[in-house]
Amino acid sequence: MLRIRHEVDGGPEVLFAEEADVPAAGAGELLIRVEAVGVTLPTVRKVREGSAPVPLGGEVAGAVVATGPGVTGFTAGERVTGLCFADAYAEYAVLNTAMTSRIPPGAGAVEAVALVRSGLVARGAYEAARVEPGESVLVTAAASAVGTLALQYAKAGGAGRVVAAVSSADKAAFVRGLGADEVVLYGDADWGGPYDVILDGVGGDLLGPAVRALATGGRLVAFSSGGGTVQAYELLVRGASLIGFQMRAVATGKPELYERWLRELWQLRAAGTLRTAVHEEIPLAEAARAHALIEQRRNLGKVVLVP
Repeated sequence: MLRIRHEVDGGPEVLFAEEADVPAAGAGELLIRVEAVGVTLPTVRKVREGSAPVPLGGEVAGAVVATGPGVTGFTAGERVTGLCFADAYAEYAVLNTAMTSRIPPGAGAVEAVALVRSGLVARGAYEAARVEPGESVLVTAAASAVGTLALQYAKAGGAGRVVAAVSSADKAAFVRGLGADEVVLYGDADWGGPYDVILDGVGGDLLGPAVRALATGGRLVAFSSGGGTVQAYELLVRGASLIGFQMRAVATGKPELYERWLRELWQLRAAGTLRTAVHEEIPLAEAARAHALIEQRRNLGKVVLVP
């Protein structure tokens, strides 16, 4: 099978394609023939910034080829999507059943990787913020796969003012089309606050300006892999809260909640409340180009690799 990996850390240029053996499904695992791979910012950052090369993980979707020992509830031929932590950039991948769900009839693999993981993160971050009707919400990385869905959750949830924060003005029309009432740029001196809620998918150097844009009693939910440092005084003077959110903690620690959110996600998609945005479908062998798109902040929605 074709697989993409890297032996040294660096930019997109360090990725290369090779032939590899098809993996085997272990206990509690599924082997799937991959139809689509969602490229995530955390994986792009790990290639660039990691202390050592790591397997390329990501969201995948495809058909079950084989089930491992002890697996019940899944059979060969079913189409599924899930999070693969090792060698996701390949024609075949192994998924843990705890992080796997079925794709409803009529839905495609590309749609699944654009909707499921990003939608669950957007939903979880929004829930963690405890948004009240009429409150103002700012979404950073608003043109990303998670950001596009977070904007739509905010509008559907009754937020009074939904503002998109993006890296460049050429993304403004795109995020307005997904429900943003206003658009601000990261480089703006004034982000148009204060905001009751900020959903932050960037972190790093933008975490400071985001905190300073909070209203008294505001809540910032950080769900990115970008890290960053916040001075406690900045929260204290605003009576504000900083909340961390990680989807994996819900999937493994609260499986019933995870399943309920998943069902609701597909229902909202079917009702037209949520729309997925796919920037481009890129051949698997051109994974370096996909990483470059995300590093350069040029993507509008999800970047998907297609074997």
